[in-house]
Amino acid sequence: MGEREAKGRKCLSVVRVRGVSDIWYEIKDTLRMLNLARNCYATLIDDRPSYLGMLRKVQNYVTWGEVSKETILLLLKKRGRTVGNKRLTDEYAKKIGYESLEDLARAIYNLEVEFKNLPNIKPFFRLHPPKGGYKGGVKKSYKAGGVTGYRGEAINDLIKRMA
Repeated sequence: MGEREAKGRKCLSVVRVRGVSDIWYEIKDTLRMLNLARNCYATLIDDRPSYLGMLRKVQNYVTWGEVSKETILLLLKKRGRTVGNKRLTDEYAKKIGYESLEDLARAIYNLEVEFKNLPNIKPFFRLHPPKGGYKGGVKKSYKAGGVTGYRGEAINDLIKRMA
């Protein structure tokens, strides 16, 4: 995606918060397309209309919002893994053409590169359940005092508690 195409777009983080086994196959397929196969998995996407439609379809199983550059760096350092399950390092960033993990986090935040298209990297982050638990229930929306659905900038606090 070129710089011009990314104007006005934002980087979103999506976290799966429900791990229900008997869910409708369309929802399960959409979660698989978002690389959220299990509970407490997170991924980074942009806010193009096709992704927003997918998020609306699975809104009762995930939470999402605009992620900060610092949170992306935290995810890459603590939870980013290569295909061989090795931690991401500055050497990996240099190998794919970036100065450091900070530079890679900036490129992902500015949508210069898609996270899922990075070579030899797992397209998701495996997170811990949040310290202190989820505030409210996982069956209620964020606006109704629960967890699921759109939460805006508050996604950064949740990810810091889960990383």
